[in-house]
Amino acid sequence: MGGAVDDGGGGELDVFDAGRCGGGGYELGVAVGRRFGEAIRSRMSGDAVLRRRLLPFASTAPGRALVDALRDANRARYPRYWDEMVGTADGSGVPLLHVILVNFRKELLPFITEEEDQHHHREDEAAAVAADADDDCSDVLIVGESAAIAAHNEDANVALLGHTYVVKATSPDGSSSFTAYTYAGELPTCAFGFNSNGVAFTLDSVPPASGEVVAGAIARNFVSRDLLEATSLEDAMNRVSSPAMSVGHSYNLMDVRRRRIVNVETASGNRFSVREAAAAPFFHANMYRHLQVNQVQDENSMSRERRAAELSPDTKEKALSLLGDTADDKYPIYMTGPTLYTLCTVLVDLDEATMTIYKGNPKNRDAVRVFRML
Repeated sequence: MGGAVDDGGGGELDVFDAGRCGGGGYELGVAVGRRFGEAIRSRMSGDAVLRRRLLPFASTAPGRALVDALRDANRARYPRYWDEMVGTADGSGVPLLHVILVNFRKELLPFITEEEDQHHHREDEAAAVAADADDDCSDVLIVGESAAIAAHNEDANVALLGHTYVVKATSPDGSSSFTAYTYAGELPTCAFGFNSNGVAFTLDSVPPASGEVVAGAIARNFVSRDLLEATSLEDAMNRVSSPAMSVGHSYNLMDVRRRRIVNVETASGNRFSVREAAAAPFFHANMYRHLQVNQVQDENSMSRERRAAELSPDTKEKALSLLGDTADDKYPIYMTGPTLYTLCTVLVDLDEATMTIYKGNPKNRDAVRVFRML
């Protein structure tokens, strides 16, 4: 089963092995909540999106109705993960509503109107900018004769700085385990992870245009939590494409044993498209690349795509250099604020069966953790 091979960064990324927990999910959530209670409470108290947008919206009649609909849909499809989320709230001492809202943030934010924003909290311009900053990520996928890798920048709002950790857990019968980079208070994982079945993944946000979001449907955090249970690449593809999702997502799915990587783009209405990675580098940021979806033209994402095309990162070394690129002051690939930060970079090497997490600019190759995936 997967485990840490080397702690090359002095333990700066906290890893918690919860071991075998009860089959209901609640016990795992409680264990994670207790272990990372301080980080979870700190994240909730300083998260501008939660404080200035989600909580005020949840106090309105439309907001309460939407939260209830999301709760009902996701608890019905994923009761064990719902119990896990409740356990995280109980274990950390954070109000359950706060944990629910950060896990449903992508499904709630499209329904918060400008009028509601102005009514509740737009007095502080700096906080408003921080609340508006979305999470972004960048990926390079290569499967050729000399390399089979996925290199990924985990980009997020300033509220997540210092509020992430790695969760490891083993199934009750000991037959499988997973390792997941996790945002404080959220289900493992909306970022990246792998399991002992040889399935690994990274994720990219693909914000849709107005009208592409379905109210009260399946949430992406629950889908990515379910990915950690996948038994094969085919099973992983089914888990991300079959739910009736509220908001689409981009999944980079890997079969470590068979040396395969596929990018699966999903959208509401059970729409999805699959592209297999090959020797030519495939770069994915935060716009749909092959699924035909009505989307906002995001200049940040398009700028990163243009830069990737210029540099053509066809080796793991070039891929890491690209993810550390800061040539464009306005839209750098490696982000250092003021609202969006690259929390870390991860390199998934299928030939070595390792997942390496780098701190700081990946050009410097400062590995903080290396995990063996098989």
